[in-house]
This record gives sequence, structure tokens and C-alpha cells, in this order.
Amino acid sequence: MIALPEAFVRVTVDREGPAGLAWLSALPATLREMAERWECTPDGEPMYGGVGIVVPVLRERTGPAVLKVSFPHPENRFEPDALLAWGGRGAVLLHERDDDRFAMLLERAHSTTLAQAAQGDEAAAIAGSLSSRLAVPAPAGLPRLQDRAAGWEEQLRQDARDFPDALPSRTVQAATATVRELAHHQPDTLIHGDLNARNILTGTREPWLAVDPKGWVGDRAYDCGTLTKSRSVVLAEQGDLSGGIRRTLDAYTSAAELDREHARRWAQLSAVQAAYSGRRRGFRRGRHGAERDRLVAIADELAHILTGP
Repeated sequence: MIALPEAFVRVTVDREGPAGLAWLSALPATLREMAERWECTPDGEPMYGGVGIVVPVLRERTGPAVLKVSFPHPENRFEPDALLAWGGRGAVLLHERDDDRFAMLLERAHSTTLAQAAQGDEAAAIAGSLSSRLAVPAPAGLPRLQDRAAGWEEQLRQDARDFPDALPSRTVQAATATVRELAHHQPDTLIHGDLNARNILTGTREPWLAVDPKGWVGDRAYDCGTLTKSRSVVLAEQGDLSGGIRRTLDAYTSAAELDREHARRWAQLSAVQAAYSGRRRGFRRGRHGAERDRLVAIADELAHILTGP
């Protein structure tokens, strides 16, 4: 019997409500079924991320691995396709998949994240270098970011109407211009889609391995926004958000061989979207109350910094 972590249960129910509770009720049986089918045995305490549980296992054919089962959601559906396309190049290997159960058997990386192992410019440079390796021609059938562009623009207009005093008009106009000028026509490139420092783990086969990709197709500069958002909380707590974000942009774009201004615009759009969505739904690490308000304030300041003079 695999015991579900109490914190994972609370977070899932808080986020998903009755659907999350029903999924959690069936999850132990799902984990047992997948372990039996893929001939593996538990080898440690379960871990969890934002939407999935990860159980260390052993399997004779592949050695140490992890069994991952995620809450069913459209944005989780293409994770195995991305991992299959990379074939272990900069990301964990995919051994088995069951798309109906949102289950995978994956190469086991170490539990240490890039956020824990490296700081400042080094972390940004490692993420940028990895993003370049993951940017490969996209397989057919994956979701395209450019198909979201019209929805992004409409959402920005709605957000500005609903929260008229949240952000300066020039900040919102800059984000809208990025959607119009960059988002509607994007390359056929597979990108990670959520390349924050917690989704990069230390490995044995390679020094750094990406996990939890979205499997989107689009402009690889998009991932710069995820990295800057994830760094912004740490930098704000250190009292150096403005200077730290500029250094993060420099290090990331240099390592990724990206145009800095192009990446800055994507990051600014991402910050504006986060400032508004945080007001509507909160954040993973703060959905309510004072913590949500603190994170909204950081997102506002990040959007201001990235808008530029």
C-alpha cells in the first residue's frame, strides 16, 4: 500500500475540489496497477509536485526509476510526447506510458533541483543552456502556442477591464504588443513550456535533466518568462529584484544564444499574465490571503521592471 502524502492530498483537494478528491480516492489502486504492469516495486517514500505524485521504484530491465501519475488535465497530456522526442537528451528518459491514466515510468534523477544546487547567474545560465538543447523540431500533433495568441489578447483586455488600477496602461500595452507582434506566428520548435529551476534536476547520466515539460510548440524564448518568474520571488526576498532580473536575463539569453530584447518581451508578457492571474486565482504557493498578496506585488514589480524605461 502506497500512502499518499498529506500535503499533496490537501493541495489537490484545495485546487480541484470534488474532482480532486475522487481522483485521490482511486490513486492508490492506480499506482498498484501501474507498478504491477510495468514490473516494478516501490523503493522509497512518494514525492509530489504541483499536480502529480512520484514514487521511486526498481525495475530489473531499467534499474532505478520513478512511477509518476498526474491529475488528468489537458496541459499534462503531452508530457510523454515531449520526453519521447528528446530521447534523454537534456531530459529524463521515458520508459513506459499510459496516457489514459496520465501515468509514466521515468528514469530516476536525483531529488536535488537547480534551485537548490545553483544560485544567481549560474542557475540562469544552466537553464538557458538546457533550453537550447531541448529546442528541437517538433513532432506532429503537439499543441502550438500561436493558437493561444488570440485568447491571450482577449484575456489581457478582460483583465484590464476587471482590474483597471492593477498595472500601468503602458505595461499592459507592451504585453499586448508582444502578443500581436510575436505570438501569432511562431517556429515549429518543441519547447519545455515550464522551465523553472525546480523542473531541472541533477542527474547521473547527464549533469542536468529537465522534468515536467508541457510539450508545446513555439518560440523558445517563451521559456525565459518561466525562468524569470521563478527567480523573481528569491530575488525579491534578497532585496535585489531589479538588478537580479537584469542579470538573470543576461545570463539566460547568453547561454541560450537568444536575442535579449526578444526574450525580455516574452518575459514581460509572462509577468503581466501572472500579475492578473494571481489576482484571479492566486498562485501555487499562495492561493489566498497575505501570501497571495505578496506574490501579486512581486509579479507587478517584475512586470514594471521588464517593461523598461
